[in-house]
Amino acid sequence: MPRAMWNGAISFGLVTVPITLEPATESHDVHFRQVHLEDGGRVRYQKRCEIDGQVLTEDDIGKAYEVTKDQLIPITEADLSGMPLPTARAVEVVAFIAADSVDPVAFGAGDYYARPKGEVASKPYTLLRQALSRTDRVAVVKYALRGRERLGLLRPVGEALSIQGLHWD
Repeated sequence: MPRAMWNGAISFGLVTVPITLEPATESHDVHFRQVHLEDGGRVRYQKRCEIDGQVLTEDDIGKAYEVTKDQLIPITEADLSGMPLPTARAVEVVAFIAADSVDPVAFGAGDYYARPKGEVASKPYTLLRQALSRTDRVAVVKYALRGRERLGLLRPVGEALSIQGLHWD
């Protein structure tokens, strides 16, 4: 079973269901490495400053917002942590809609299983899954993953709930 990558809760109205998210898919691609043909050594890439040519370590690298091609505004981790992200630990239900009303073109990257977190969460989790299944409905949700707010579709899949990423319209 895959390891949980996120802890939070599904939230709608006064109901909160603690969950964990785990990837629903995994890559089985074959990955090749580039090697030096003469001696078999791996080819490595270095991050260099475009101004002074200095080789940089991870500690030397920060983020910046590109205003124009020649103008960058540095952004610190403190700047980012100060920004509110209401869905940081919640999968917020925006609406319940008919399951067949979503155009498959809207499906984006990311497919996750939402599992109940702990014994206490099992009953409300099961009730939500059964209600969605019996009414043939899905929930449009907002959630944050890897520091970005995303739009998704919460739907029953067998005995589990799945969150499928959607493209913003």
